[in-house]
Amino acid sequence: MKPLLDAAIQVKSVLRYDLKASITVFFVALPLCLGISLASGVSVFSGLMAGVIGGILIPMISNSSMSVSGPAAGLTAISAAAILRLGDIQLFFLAVSIAGVLQIVLGIFRLGGFTHLIPSSVIKGMLAAIGIILISKQIPILIGYDKPDFWRDKFFNILTLNHGFDQITDLYESIALGPILVAAISLLFLMLWKKLFAYKVPFLPASFLTVLVGSFTALLFSLFIPSLQLNPSQFVTIPDNLLGQFSFPDFSTLLHNKAVWEVAVLICFVATLETLLSVEAIDKMDRDNRITLKNRELVAQGIGNFFSGLAGGLPITAVIVRGSANIEAGARSKSSAFLHGIWLLLAILFAASILNHIPYAVLAIILVRTGYNLAKPEMMLAIYRQGREQFFPFIVTVVSILFTDLLIGVVIGIIYAIYFLVKHTYRAGYKMQYREIDNVDHYEIVLALNVSFLNKRRIKEILDDIPEHSIVRIDGTKSNYIDHDILEIFSAFRETAMSKHIQLEMVGIREVETLAFH
Repeated sequence: MKPLLDAAIQVKSVLRYDLKASITVFFVALPLCLGISLASGVSVFSGLMAGVIGGILIPMISNSSMSVSGPAAGLTAISAAAILRLGDIQLFFLAVSIAGVLQIVLGIFRLGGFTHLIPSSVIKGMLAAIGIILISKQIPILIGYDKPDFWRDKFFNILTLNHGFDQITDLYESIALGPILVAAISLLFLMLWKKLFAYKVPFLPASFLTVLVGSFTALLFSLFIPSLQLNPSQFVTIPDNLLGQFSFPDFSTLLHNKAVWEVAVLICFVATLETLLSVEAIDKMDRDNRITLKNRELVAQGIGNFFSGLAGGLPITAVIVRGSANIEAGARSKSSAFLHGIWLLLAILFAASILNHIPYAVLAIILVRTGYNLAKPEMMLAIYRQGREQFFPFIVTVVSILFTDLLIGVVIGIIYAIYFLVKHTYRAGYKMQYREIDNVDHYEIVLALNVSFLNKRRIKEILDDIPEHSIVRIDGTKSNYIDHDILEIFSAFRETAMSKHIQLEMVGIREVETLAFH
């Protein structure tokens, strides 16, 4: 009797809370799936398929109650660059599948904690750089520019005055007023809604309403102002035979294509990082304080990415935008995430013709907002206020990613953060006070909690510079750990102090044998 009662209670909870929340998450996820496809340079099928797999398959494996998975804005720059590098979209989908296998391996071997080894300043720098790239990629779409290489060709030539007047004239002739107005009206509505109405009706997602407003504006232009009508290429295009786009990648290319493996490792690294950061944030928002098993989550995400790549879908991660919307909508279990995947699948099967009335300019506004949330000026200012230890690695990571690529930029950021740590540790192993009493030099060196070999050179230089007939006190009572190399320096200094007539007192420092090499 009790199992039936528990099942009835669970069904009631799903119908009362999760069903409503799943509809809200669906309206948040749908524009994101379409927009992320646009930013990644792939068919909308890939984004929608990733949303379906992330919504239906991953909740069956994951124990996360509130997180929602799907294509992530943080991987758009990587996806677009990877497709250009590999030269074949099928190779990209193969890399997505291999990235999923790598995530499964990480989860099985319980390596989900590796993200804790990456400084938070570097992670924030990575997300900010992704946000900047995401925003920059939407500029041509927002102005209706219909030619390739806007930044590298047109904009760069204008800045360098390479036939500047001709370039400006061509740019003016290549843009369209219709998409600009649709984007402007959509942005204005989004800002007003978030400021005036969002808190009153939180169950209505701002992104979905913005898409409705933008689509309706484009429809009005086509009916009443033909001069502002958008071209067919400026609308979402979902083919009638959408499910006919299934194509399985050729795994035999793994034997002789090194680039596929490199892209797979990069996708695995960033997808894993974004997933673990997202589930950690979502767990903190969960009203029931449930904890997601990180390694199990990696296995679930890996399985999702494996099948997404097989089906021609984009990389999948747990996404904090969807997860936070899920919580705010009142979800109680992962049934909400599962149901939102069902709604996405039904939209693909039965509402493709409706989705084709969505202008790309509206989706670009949604992505600009997403990019802004990743690279908020107030977030950068807050990091600046935290001091150089946080801000310098952050800004180095951002600049490195913008001028190289994401993986190289993150590696440069980590190296710089380590350098900053070493430099800080080098100076923070001790404190020295100097006083002159009755024409006698007094030195007191108080060692820090931990004194490592990184302090070796500086401590040796200080001791060597102490003049004859001084009084020196070295205090190690506050130290939990003093490296053996440092202890050797102190032991050697005992003999030096005697020869230089230095009155030496050492407290809390054990004597060790110094070895001489001949």
